[in-house]
Amino acid sequence: MKQVVRLRKVRVLMANNVPIDPNLRVQLANGIRPAPAKAADGDQSFAQALDQAQQGGVKFSNHAQKRLQSREIQMAGDGMNRLVEAVEKAETRGGKESLVLMDDLAFIVNVPERTVVTAIDTQKGGEGVFTQIDSVVLAK
Repeated sequence: MKQVVRLRKVRVLMANNVPIDPNLRVQLANGIRPAPAKAADGDQSFAQALDQAQQGGVKFSNHAQKRLQSREIQMAGDGMNRLVEAVEKAETRGGKESLVLMDDLAFIVNVPERTVVTAIDTQKGGEGVFTQIDSVVLAK
């Protein structure tokens, strides 16, 4: 015994009043599905990008973090604001690798990546020679 099922046609409209065919289906050939996108090496996670935005857009490399700790350099909120402003100035002037001088501190910053590469306390020594920079910013 055959059963007959009747389906009711429903007209579905998109936002611009173009009808959508409910029978239209998108199928991949041979059931192949694209691989999920993977972040490239060096790409930031969302959490890292959010942290960077909350810090004002400047991040510290692992090397710079170690230098800050080993040289006992403290970055206060005002210091971070001044550093961010200095990086923004370097960026507007076309700087790529900048030396930012702030009080008794010196920072080498990769401006396009907005990353502090290293930090030096100028009062505690060091050679005082900076190479491979294209700009100097005096942070006020």
